[in-house]
Amino acid sequence: MTTNWSPYLKNYTDYLKLERSMSDHTISSYLHDLKNLMKFLTSNEIDVSPLTISDEIVQQFIYESSKFVNPRTQARSISGLRNFFEYLIFDKKRKDNPTDLLESPKIGRKLPDFLSLQEIDQIISQIDLSTIEGERNKVMIETLYSCGLRVSELITLQISDLFFEEGFVRVIGKGNKQRFVPISEATIRLINNYLNHVRNSFVIQKGYEDTLFLNRRGKGISRNMIFMITKDLTQKAGIKKNISPHTFRHSFATHLLENGADLRAIQQMLGHESITTTEIYMHLDKTFLKDVVEKYHPRK
Repeated sequence: MTTNWSPYLKNYTDYLKLERSMSDHTISSYLHDLKNLMKFLTSNEIDVSPLTISDEIVQQFIYESSKFVNPRTQARSISGLRNFFEYLIFDKKRKDNPTDLLESPKIGRKLPDFLSLQEIDQIISQIDLSTIEGERNKVMIETLYSCGLRVSELITLQISDLFFEEGFVRVIGKGNKQRFVPISEATIRLINNYLNHVRNSFVIQKGYEDTLFLNRRGKGISRNMIFMITKDLTQKAGIKKNISPHTFRHSFATHLLENGADLRAIQQMLGHESITTTEIYMHLDKTFLKDVVEKYHPRK
């Protein structure tokens, strides 16, 4: 029923990968909602292509799916479909976007959990440093936090990206965009110790000679392994918050802001394209914001 969608999905996938430089994980998220739409068409015996589907059918799909998902998931679904049809317009396959009349549900901005310095120390203290994997895990988590990296940026970090004399690490972020992030002396010492005494314990496979963090088979570490490591350590530390590797990035930004760092400087270090993304970290104790005004306002 929906086999005529396949060529368009393939071209869209190529566009996201080659033109937009998106990761496989991000592309998979974009395609997820399109596949749900195709399932809806098949189950309802609606025979339309991406070029002929009407706004009424798309609205019906969103209405039916809204019975089973929360507003945030529904908003993401609408956004994913809208991007696909915008691509078809860009590719001159359609003249209109059947999602134009859809209204995304109002959702509150979700504030991320973040860790205190004490909680980060608690998590790191659970690492078994008697193994080379444990030594590696400590350096990974310290780097994740102290540089405010995304998981994808951590696992693709190369030895050639380390500019320790200058005090920076080169990071390749979303959309293949490059940025330089300051790195602390303490983290530099940890990474150097890992390079000199731990990493050479792995049998490094061909193609991974420059990859900084390796798994026990001498290849690059997967996203899932980072998630499993942080989840295991968090449970052992007895921390009840909803913690993921991204939490260390949130904590990095929060701690910088708490200590008076400029929001635009944090934006550059995190690699956020828009300052509004960085503004989510303004969830701090109001007494901190009051202190900032009292300290810096010209008419205090």
